[in-house]
Amino acid sequence: MIRRASRILLGLAGTLLLALSLWTVAVIEGSLTPANRNWQAPDRGGITIHIYSNGVHTGFVFPIAGPLHDWRARFPASDLRDPGRAGQWVIVGWGQRDFYLNTPTWADVSVPTVLRASIGSNRTLLHVDHLSRLWRGPDLRPVTLSPAQYHRLVSAIEADFAPGQAIPGYGADDAFYPARGRYSAVRTCNEWTGAKLRALGIRIGIWTPAAWSVMRWFPDPNS
Repeated sequence: MIRRASRILLGLAGTLLLALSLWTVAVIEGSLTPANRNWQAPDRGGITIHIYSNGVHTGFVFPIAGPLHDWRARFPASDLRDPGRAGQWVIVGWGQRDFYLNTPTWADVSVPTVLRASIGSNRTLLHVDHLSRLWRGPDLRPVTLSPAQYHRLVSAIEADFAPGQAIPGYGADDAFYPARGRYSAVRTCNEWTGAKLRALGIRIGIWTPAAWSVMRWFPDPNS
């Protein structure tokens, strides 16, 4: 009986190890293989946005009231714990509700939270940080879009909002909003970012489940 149980446990461990190995290979291949490989940024008349990463989550950085879109009605100052912290820029990202609320940094990631999120969930949120100014650093990468691409990206993000009330964020200058879409080990918060860019024709990996999968495609202008 003990031997049989041991064989079963060893078989399960082997299966999990194989699955993890295949997953790792898929992440690397998807992250390094380009979609839209012939994409070229507009020479002129383009709109520069930024891609942001905190090491766990990625998102888009927009001016709160840019030349082509005004986000102030969508992200009013009253949604913040401190309305006075409403900024000139916003970071917008998407993710699984529990994972998003409980993992602002890698130090907060726990195995149970990751496993629950990986199974899949329709409980998703959009996360919006307000910024008073932009900064220079490797966690902020510029990408230039045509006006048509900019409009398409804004429309795609607007379509991901679901009805409901804002939820207080991590601090005084951010908030969460109910969202549409199913989160899973395949469609992660970072794949959401990558998929939005692929749909615009931007060169990026064919699958971008991790933050580095997204950021590696956009050079750090300060390096």
